[in-house]
Amino acid sequence: MRQILSRLLPKSMRSGAITIPVVRLQGTIMSGGSQFRPSLSLASTAGVIEKAFSFKDAPAVAIAINSPGGSPVQSRLIYKRIRDLASEKNKRVLVFVEDVAASGGYMIAVAGDEIVADPSSIVGSIGVVSGGFGFPELLKKIGVERRVYTAGRNKAILDPFKPEREEDIERLKSLQLEVHDTFIDLVKERRGAKLKDDADLFSGLFWTGRRGVELGLVDAVGDMRQVLKDRYGQKTRLQLITPPRGLFGRRLGLFGIGPQAMTEAASAAAGGLIEAAEERALWARYGL
Repeated sequence: MRQILSRLLPKSMRSGAITIPVVRLQGTIMSGGSQFRPSLSLASTAGVIEKAFSFKDAPAVAIAINSPGGSPVQSRLIYKRIRDLASEKNKRVLVFVEDVAASGGYMIAVAGDEIVADPSSIVGSIGVVSGGFGFPELLKKIGVERRVYTAGRNKAILDPFKPEREEDIERLKSLQLEVHDTFIDLVKERRGAKLKDDADLFSGLFWTGRRGVELGLVDAVGDMRQVLKDRYGQKTRLQLITPPRGLFGRRLGLFGIGPQAMTEAASAAAGGLIEAAEERALWARYGL
């Protein structure tokens, strides 16, 4: 509304302040999620990203990232949507790393024309990891027999209730290498000659923001507010873009928690404990 009113005023009465739209991308990256366990995916972020790029007078879009990674597919989809809109709208993208932009979080970060990180933030972890649990011995102890019937001899590979097979592990590793190559190519394409020749750069290691500058993973250290005001003037306004809400808000029904929210809550309580543990493990990997 302020933008519309500003355009109606004569130039002599306008403040001259530049408004920079800000998008916050925080959380693990995965498809699905719920209001009780929010996550980053193209579906959950497309709206705010497109709204940010709709600011006609803004010379740039600022994106704050705080993510330990997750789905490589969703990471790349978010990255691509940002780059497509930047090209279409002719906007510069400035990415600001908060606590962590690692793995898929860093994949999204390279969508920025510039990456600015806090000196103590964590960046990198350019690699691919798969994790799970195995319970074959537990089943024997409690007297449970696992029964699986398939059409196709490889349909039940990596079953957590059966002992691992070497051929299944090799198959998984070959898939990981392909995904890793895609990640590496994307980083090289975006960061180019800025990257230093370091043997550990694509090994899955991660570094502080300050060290990230030395390695070429990051362009500078700093914080969003100061960087934007230094670049576009002290009157620069930062406008946070948030998801649209219904008349009474999406999270509550007319008289409190709606039926869908109650169903999601019950489902999360019953089946979300392992997913929550895996999500927590992603953050814990970086000491967070």
